[in-house]
Amino acid sequence: MLYKEQIDFNRIPAHVAIIMDGNGRWAKQRGHERSFGHQAGAETVHVIAEEAARLGIRYLTLYTFSTENWNRPTDEVAALMELLFDSIEEETFMKNNISFRVIGDIEKLPDRVRQRLNDCIDHTSKNTGMCLVLALSYSSRWEITEAAKQIARQVQQGELTPDEIDDRLLASRLTTHFMPDPDLLIRTGGELRLSNYLLWQAAYSELYFCDTFWPDFREEELCKAIYDYQRRERRFGKTSEQVVSDGAPQ
Repeated sequence: MLYKEQIDFNRIPAHVAIIMDGNGRWAKQRGHERSFGHQAGAETVHVIAEEAARLGIRYLTLYTFSTENWNRPTDEVAALMELLFDSIEEETFMKNNISFRVIGDIEKLPDRVRQRLNDCIDHTSKNTGMCLVLALSYSSRWEITEAAKQIARQVQQGELTPDEIDDRLLASRLTTHFMPDPDLLIRTGGELRLSNYLLWQAAYSELYFCDTFWPDFREEELCKAIYDYQRRERRFGKTSEQVVSDGAPQ
């Protein structure tokens, strides 16, 4: 069975987030250095981005480099930064009408990488199709802490009162404020954790874990995850009877 033939194109998740795990282990299984796996993983990003755009996904957010990844060996970090610089292909974005955004503490990135990212953001800003978001130098705890600092400063300056602080206000201060929370969060590579990724935003996301290493994750794997998502009932704290009564999308 081809999963792409089984999915309901009227119920495609608007926002899919992915933890792209398994590059290093994929390379090790083949007798190569971890950098070989990262290169293969970068190629998978282009494959999945194009397929996601074809399927009608509105936002695709990819966990590319975490705050904790700065603690990896210096040579691996340097290779990842170089790969990031080389793998940003504006032609792919323009051909597929994809806009490009970045979330995370990008001030930590090398100047040339940051400039390359900003140029791509600017050049694709008028594209009206899917938005591809890279989470770079990102962690959810960092993001929530920064949001709390912003709100605290506003309270200190008399622009807000504590009683005005609610979940919507905090969400508006997160780096993801421009897009909806993920409907579906996928993790490849066999691990069963969120690894400090979109912790606030994933409160009601459907979680999907698979053993496939990211370099081997292809179009049919993405469709399989969407098919699995569409078979679930999303209740958001309600009962099944309430969901049916409300006529809410599943």
